[in-house]
Amino acid sequence: ILMGIPQPAYYIFKCEQSAPPGMPKPSCVTPATQDLFQHLASTLMKNGIMGTVPAIRTSCLNRCQMGPVMLVEPGHTMYANLTKEKIDRIVDEHIMNGNVVEEFVIDSEQWDEPISPADMKKQMGM
Repeated sequence: ILMGIPQPAYYIFKCEQSAPPGMPKPSCVTPATQDLFQHLASTLMKNGIMGTVPAIRTSCLNRCQMGPVMLVEPGHTMYANLTKEKIDRIVDEHIMNGNVVEEFVIDSEQWDEPISPADMKKQMGM
């Protein structure tokens, strides 16, 4: 039996947006956090799972106050205030073993249930 190319088990979207100098809002990428994406990618590589868990650089995920952030799909799991140590635990516990690391998940007030596109359209008066 011929096997197709398997789809990824997870996608990890890491915000790589840095606010321009002088911007008042916080930034997911600062001199102190600029190597987090590289750390994530190398951790996935060391575990031999990059083929089934791609790390994807994204622009703003609209949770700047809670940055650095990354989104794990499937599951809509948004991790906030990331550090290398947190990324290590997320890869080990969530990605390798399927257990969301609740203590690193964004506060539910910042990440409430989604609004359907139809409801959003109504709210916009369209």
